[in-house]
Amino acid sequence: MTSSFFKRFKPANSKGTRSKILPKLSKEQLGNLVPRRGSKVAPVIASGLLRAMGWRNVGEIPNVSQAVVLALPHTSNVDGIYAIPSLFALDLKVSIMAKHTLFKIPVFAQLLSWMGVIPIVRENKGSVLQASIDKFKTGEPLFLGLAPEGTRQYTESWKTGFYYLALGAGVPILPVAMDYKTKEVRFLSLVYPSGDIEADLPKIYAQYKGVMPRHPERLSQPLQNINNSPD
Repeated sequence: MTSSFFKRFKPANSKGTRSKILPKLSKEQLGNLVPRRGSKVAPVIASGLLRAMGWRNVGEIPNVSQAVVLALPHTSNVDGIYAIPSLFALDLKVSIMAKHTLFKIPVFAQLLSWMGVIPIVRENKGSVLQASIDKFKTGEPLFLGLAPEGTRQYTESWKTGFYYLALGAGVPILPVAMDYKTKEVRFLSLVYPSGDIEADLPKIYAQYKGVMPRHPERLSQPLQNINNSPD
């Protein structure tokens, strides 16, 4: 039964070779500044689950306490089946924003907080951006996860709020890629926003060259352009 469960989520394109450039990443390699979940049991269970599914973490997470984390490409709900264990295996705490109304039920609020969900009030235009910047300004360790594509379907462009959030908060951007071809969750190189978005975005796009999503036909146009560009 267990093997059939894992086969159910096996991607169509799974014969790609492992990355020869990015080294395997484990929780022991994370620095003291990186936000941790602080669990001893979860990383063991999650690591075993990742191995059973044939996935692994690769790359490097610089020793910084704050960053905007990009989750790309995101073309399926199935992505979470691999992404969540990958974070727990590293004991890495990546927070996300959610409506504050979800926290009205105490028990549910505790669960959301444990998962790293941060309540946010969405009232006026621009309030979410400023509230996110304010979270960073507290100085507390925070890796905030965002999906710039904004949809699991094809899109012609990315939402750029993540860039202006990182710029306003004065924190780096950490691109993370899910590659179904190699079954790797790749932690890529930091990009520090300069204020020139036209110059900085290509630096982010370039790091996703060759990455295969679960549904290639849904890959966002910026990443299609990168994959079709000459080496």
